[in-house]
Amino acid sequence: MGSMYLGYEALTQLLPDIFIDTTGYTFTLPIFKYLGGCKTGSYIHYPTITNEMLKRVSNRHSLYNNRSIIARSPILTMIKLFYYNIFACCYSAAGQCCDISLVNSTFTSEHLSLLWNRPLHLVYPPCETDHLKKIVRPIERPEKIRIMSLAQFRPEKDHPLQLQAMYELREIVPEEVFHNVTLVLCGSCRNSDDAKRVKDLKDFSMHLSLENNVEFKVNLTYEELLEEFRKAYIGIHTMLDEHFGISVVEQMAAGLIVVAHRSGGPLLDIIETSEGSRLGFLAQTGEEFALIIKYILNLDEEEVNEIREKARASVDRFNKRKFEEEFLRAIDPLFK
Repeated sequence: MGSMYLGYEALTQLLPDIFIDTTGYTFTLPIFKYLGGCKTGSYIHYPTITNEMLKRVSNRHSLYNNRSIIARSPILTMIKLFYYNIFACCYSAAGQCCDISLVNSTFTSEHLSLLWNRPLHLVYPPCETDHLKKIVRPIERPEKIRIMSLAQFRPEKDHPLQLQAMYELREIVPEEVFHNVTLVLCGSCRNSDDAKRVKDLKDFSMHLSLENNVEFKVNLTYEELLEEFRKAYIGIHTMLDEHFGISVVEQMAAGLIVVAHRSGGPLLDIIETSEGSRLGFLAQTGEEFALIIKYILNLDEEEVNEIREKARASVDRFNKRKFEEEFLRAIDPLFK
């Protein structure tokens, strides 16, 4: 309702010929289409609701968007499922008011097509990677291995899974090898909840006796972040169902050997894993992440450099120029 009021307020200030929503305010589309008589477009980064969300609630699966208190209760689950179904119907109806629909990934397209049942244009988001591709990587493997995580400290990013992977790694590599491995969690805190989450992660790392192998880099400046890119050897990304994954692209551009969650954008759009075309690695569980990290540590430098160079070359498909070309091509019918 808030977004609809905001859309109406904007419409009273200026009546455009074309309205394109890029912020996810889908419920503004009927306002501009029917009250303003505008041609409408939308660039969807992630749907507000998906069939997967409905399925998780129905299966009473506790996750960051389905609190355990609800998952444990049949009555609360039924109420939430009823609300979600009503919301999904409204979201689907709002989507019918969109003349041109763009999505940022194959994963987003697969989910949105089930709700909107409309043609969707795949346009990858712009990723500024030229400066990261210029980072010079050492020819030899560094003695100290730094595994870089780059994500806001939000629950859906699943930082605990990274700590679990480190715990599992300690069990399968020699002590002298693990001694030289450090997980570096880089990210920003938006509010006090995020700050508490960082404290909980620090406590969890101590509980796992990982405090000597984990560093937290919170709210870094851009120059500090670039320095972390330069020092890192492996990149890790653990979010389930990331709709695209710009930080994964950035890690690849910087020359890191990336291990990402086997789901969403990293699986369907970013990381090719077939032999001969490998751009990185995919995993799901802490044990699997650990096994892949161990595998990377045992690769010879020729194999590492081959993956690195292919990954760096592959990120050009996500650059700003490509985005502009595809975006303008997709919305061109709105101007006719």
